[in-house]
Amino acid sequence: MSTDSDCAELAGGRLDIDLAAIVANWRDLDRRSRPGRAAAVVKADAYGLGAARVVPALVAAGCETFFVALPAEGAAIRPHAAGARIFVLEGAHAGSVGVLRGHGLIPALASMDQVRLWAEKGGGAPCALQVDTGMNRLGLDVDEAVRLAGDGGLCARLTIVHLMSHFACADEPDDPLNRRQVETFRQAVAAFGDVESSLSNSAGVLGGGAFGHAITRPGIALYGGEAVNGLANPMRPVVRLDARIVQVRSARAGETVSYGAAHRLSRDSRIAIASVGYADGYPRSGSGAGVPLRDAVGEGHAGFVGGHRAPLLGRVTMDLTCFDVTDVPEEALAGGRIELIGPNRPLDDVARACGTIGYEILTGLGPRYRRRYPNESGH
Repeated sequence: MSTDSDCAELAGGRLDIDLAAIVANWRDLDRRSRPGRAAAVVKADAYGLGAARVVPALVAAGCETFFVALPAEGAAIRPHAAGARIFVLEGAHAGSVGVLRGHGLIPALASMDQVRLWAEKGGGAPCALQVDTGMNRLGLDVDEAVRLAGDGGLCARLTIVHLMSHFACADEPDDPLNRRQVETFRQAVAAFGDVESSLSNSAGVLGGGAFGHAITRPGIALYGGEAVNGLANPMRPVVRLDARIVQVRSARAGETVSYGAAHRLSRDSRIAIASVGYADGYPRSGSGAGVPLRDAVGEGHAGFVGGHRAPLLGRVTMDLTCFDVTDVPEEALAGGRIELIGPNRPLDDVARACGTIGYEILTGLGPRYRRRYPNESGH
């Protein structure tokens, strides 16, 4: 009878996740946040990398504050962060109060309706307030926040431990909206006196630090992704992904490759068929034909075999993707694997080739990969 480990060995792709690099990135971001401290955003299963493994590593490194999107995410990481503060970014609604209170989660209240609900149902448990300063997504506007601060009756029923807002354009440090948001948020912070506050996401930390606030909230930078446009990425890479080559086949000039016959070969070619596709989170938008952003990506999408570039051919399919290995030496092909994300193919290069961002690539990594944490005990 086969075991789970036997089946894992047969996976089409291998996803290596470097916990030591995540810890090193958090320590770097924590240093850049001084005199504040860095929290860690671990929503979406730690950006697709496994919160059950990432959170304990960060706790061991000294991280004391975490942010998730949903109550269920907070409940899932609570066993791995018993003494930590866990903030829930979507706040509270009537159906979530029991989970929030039962797991000691702190809702980041995002509207006056949520404020009144928590004042009635929260039992005095801690809460945070989100203030919208230009994102127009979640949060009280500044006037609402200032009025709340002056409402002694309502505030007396709340234990507000944190104020937060969110940059809209921190990845573009020169955008004037950044300064306006800093100034607007200061008005709300001043109204609440000594309550702890946060504003900076990853890009905010790398572009300006904590901006005078006690906490920062890095996310993508923890996981090795680019955060600031035009700035060399100072973070250590975290993810390496490769796939098994199922077959290498020969085809003649003039023949077509993959669905829709969208790619016609201009020369006699050798084609590697890799065991990866859009069902694994390898985006179909990275296909070499029919992508609107193709002209902006130059050479287009590719993998690497033994350090040799292998352009993607035709359309990415559900389970398989074709790569041109005509120029790859036979000895390199003997390894039987193709690098999809790694030293030769950084995460954000993959994202650009797919017309998207590193966040989407990471959070889309599918469950069929064999996931490995090769240095888990060494973080």
